[in-house]
Amino acid sequence: MQIVHHFLYDPQSRLAVGKDAQAASFPFSGVFLWENFISEEEEKELICAMDQDVWKESQSGRRKQDFGPKVNFKKKKVRVGGFSGLPALSHKLVLRMYQESTLAGFQPVEQCNLDYHPERGAAIDPHLDDSWLWGERLVTINMLSDTTLTMSLELGLPELGLTGEVHVAVHLPRRCLVVLYAEARHIWKHAIHRKDIHIRRVCSTYRELSAEFLPGGQQADLGAQLLNIALNFQGSPV
Repeated sequence: MQIVHHFLYDPQSRLAVGKDAQAASFPFSGVFLWENFISEEEEKELICAMDQDVWKESQSGRRKQDFGPKVNFKKKKVRVGGFSGLPALSHKLVLRMYQESTLAGFQPVEQCNLDYHPERGAAIDPHLDDSWLWGERLVTINMLSDTTLTMSLELGLPELGLTGEVHVAVHLPRRCLVVLYAEARHIWKHAIHRKDIHIRRVCSTYRELSAEFLPGGQQADLGAQLLNIALNFQGSPV
């Protein structure tokens, strides 16, 4: 049977704290949490706007709305497709993100809204986001309910004497913003488990471009075109 070591992320100390009293804490880098990033009024406005658009069925019981280019990750192909930009209400949120040094220079080129409901068994399995197209920072706004983001490392942390899988639970309060970068972005997988969806939860995840699509990169021209569309903030779901 697979051994799993459970830790809880403490945003103040930025440590993963062992749930077992005998388990030592360790620094957990690459997670930034901004509580009350949006107000109750803004949350209501955002959800109302989303629910006026069409939600498409997605995997694992989720529904989604995509604002971004058409991508074939297997063939590494990107095209504009029906992409018309990020939604209007996101403009003020992106401007607010710039108040945080962790998000300096963040230019989102894609926004994905996801709708989780316990009656549909909604969840998302442990995964690493693509790093060919998407850049260093993944930014998510959590709405309608608290939940837990589970970070996992299958190979353990042998340098700390932790053989077997290691899980770090990151508590996401309602209306918070969370950023994953560095090790939490590239080494640790992240997931939302079914047991952590108790009532409806909606989130918006924003992604930036990788170096290949930025000035000096091989596909800089395409990247500039996509950013020009994204940041007009006049988009509808594709």
